[in-house]
Amino acid sequence: MMELTVLSGKGGTGKTSITAALAGIAESAVLSDNDVDAADLHLILHPTIKEEHRFSSGWKASIDTSKCKNCGLCISYCRFDAIHADKDEQLTINPFQCEGCRLCERICPEQAIHSELNTNNYWYVSDTRFGTLVHAKMGPGEENSGKLVTQVRKKAKAIAQADGTAWIINDGPPGIGCAAIASLTGIDRALIVIEPSMSSLHDADRLIKLIKTFNIQCFALINKYDLNLELSQRIEDYLNSQNVPLLTKLPFDKNMVQAMIHGKTIIEYAPESKLSIELKKLWHRIQLSTHIVDLHQAI
Repeated sequence: MMELTVLSGKGGTGKTSITAALAGIAESAVLSDNDVDAADLHLILHPTIKEEHRFSSGWKASIDTSKCKNCGLCISYCRFDAIHADKDEQLTINPFQCEGCRLCERICPEQAIHSELNTNNYWYVSDTRFGTLVHAKMGPGEENSGKLVTQVRKKAKAIAQADGTAWIINDGPPGIGCAAIASLTGIDRALIVIEPSMSSLHDADRLIKLIKTFNIQCFALINKYDLNLELSQRIEDYLNSQNVPLLTKLPFDKNMVQAMIHGKTIIEYAPESKLSIELKKLWHRIQLSTHIVDLHQAI
């Protein structure tokens, strides 16, 4: 069993559309949406939910005004400046600043502070036309996305092991934050999607540096490369300097937009298009990477 995470240094590069296309090409794969802060793989895969589970994102504290004596001890100990007096001089805790450390709860002499677990997050196991999808939904402003990604991946791996599935394909989050780190830990392959823009190149550089700290085999592709041939060549030169194999350069295709509008992958919507053909070659090269040490010899 191999686990592949598709990532991008920034949003909007086409990562999810490419992940969905690979899911449609793969003959045996469990799918996992690791972009839990803004999950959208389900918009293409149209999952039927089989299991729904709550997920706790941490603790939030509140003050019982009937017990509070306004001594201010909690204010002096709070490192996150989350406790303030309101217009009536009553102490309150700002839930958006509270980090859930529970120190104020422990040091309050009146036991006027208590904490509760946030349960505004969910993760799901669903059926799709391409196989099982494990995905999640975080409430607005919720935290611990990295832990939720870990839970989603753990379940996907358990399903893959039970079913004898050859691949786990993760739609990773953009950026290099906690969710990206959690989607990289312990995987076999990372595929970076880069678009021909300076911001994408800059953020891909940060992502590649992160991936290298995990000692993970890393590949890249340039999406919509023909929109800026000069910058695409610059990206290709950069990848060569970093010893990151460039698996393919995907052309811009208006059919990709129409495919998304119709809730389909590009493979389903325009199977004979140049883009679909290149994506099929991409999946073949990813499969070859499990058998060939020097991927440059395979392409």
